[in-house]
Amino acid sequence: MSKKLTYQNNQMKHKLKILLLIIITNILTIYICTHFYSNPQNPISTFSKNSLPQLDSTTLIAKLNATEDDLAVSHYQIANLQKKLKSTSSLVEKLLAQISLFNLANVQSSEPEKPEFNDHFSDISDEAKLGIGPHKLPLGFLPRMGSDELYASVGGACLKYKEDLNKYMSYNIGGECPVDDIFAQALMLKGCEPLPRRRCHPKSPTNYVDPTSLPESLWSTPADSSIIWDPYTCKNYKCLVERVNGPGSYDCKDCFHLQGLDFGIDEVLGVKPQGTIRIGVDIGGGSGTFAARMKERNVTIITTSMNFDAPFNSFISSRGLLSMHVSISQRLPFFENTLDIVHSMHVLSNWIPDAMLEFTLYDIYRVLRPGGLFWLDRFFCLGEQLNATYVPIFDRVGFNKLRWYSGMKLDRGIEKNEWYFSALLEKPMT
Repeated sequence: MSKKLTYQNNQMKHKLKILLLIIITNILTIYICTHFYSNPQNPISTFSKNSLPQLDSTTLIAKLNATEDDLAVSHYQIANLQKKLKSTSSLVEKLLAQISLFNLANVQSSEPEKPEFNDHFSDISDEAKLGIGPHKLPLGFLPRMGSDELYASVGGACLKYKEDLNKYMSYNIGGECPVDDIFAQALMLKGCEPLPRRRCHPKSPTNYVDPTSLPESLWSTPADSSIIWDPYTCKNYKCLVERVNGPGSYDCKDCFHLQGLDFGIDEVLGVKPQGTIRIGVDIGGGSGTFAARMKERNVTIITTSMNFDAPFNSFISSRGLLSMHVSISQRLPFFENTLDIVHSMHVLSNWIPDAMLEFTLYDIYRVLRPGGLFWLDRFFCLGEQLNATYVPIFDRVGFNKLRWYSGMKLDRGIEKNEWYFSALLEKPMT
């Protein structure tokens, strides 16, 4: 940094010397021109102050011609001087601008240097560095992109779990990826989301069977040979469909049944003019049953899910539906004011920290178009939390309440004061 400042100081001194020489030259030129007219020996001066001498016509014409030549030279010198003055003025303006930049650079150089991007990745593998970036953009992208580099969209918590990140990014380039769904999901839950891309191929299922065609695929169990899954307990589609409750397994609640606490799909769709609910997302949609029901009504729903002890994402896709493997903490990957409906059942409940829940609700508000619907079904909480915590949160976000129903949980509600509430909310038009 000191060498850089010394070089900048020398450059500035050199430019100031040039400026000084130009100014001195122009001053001398002005002095000469002024002296030319004020010199007593100058024929013009003599001619103007004294009466016309008694000269013959030949001598007089010669003197007049000489005076005319001197005037032409003077006009040329004056024009040349004006050009030099304009050039000097332009140079002065440029130097003043550079001096301002120089002073700004000196102020910035006194501040502590910020660590380079790559300094954060000094102890991770080369493949992880390459996957994360940054990568230089081609020339001409700066005006449109606002940057000359492109960074991968990778969760900041990846920096905290560098050892896990190195394991995830360890593979033979161009070869087969290790089967590490559980490991990748653990990274996501730690906040390393989205995960970096990898340069390897997923393992292909053995004896793969083509999917059943629509609409039969919506309600049929696909062949287990169409997936690769080896988690703790639920190792196939049959396990998921039968909702086996073993140690460490996930109870697939309402995998093939969907009826709201107080209202159903057709009742919700009837709130809006027919055909205006077209696209949406189901947050934590499990097996994709909501999306299947909506597809039967010509509505496209993307289902977000995590593979908690069962192959949920694979199952959703096998039904001919769209799935996204994202956690509840990730920003919804949709542009603002675009979706007609957002649905969630069971997932959004009091297990989510209050601050994270509020951020999630604002994100749902963001992606819904004006007049879009948020159908929150079976939000679980304790009785004292309902009015003290959650009603104020929903009021702050600013949804219009079209319907709001609450009821005590049937199995343990009286004993534990546990409640469900369902709500149909609308994003305001303005």
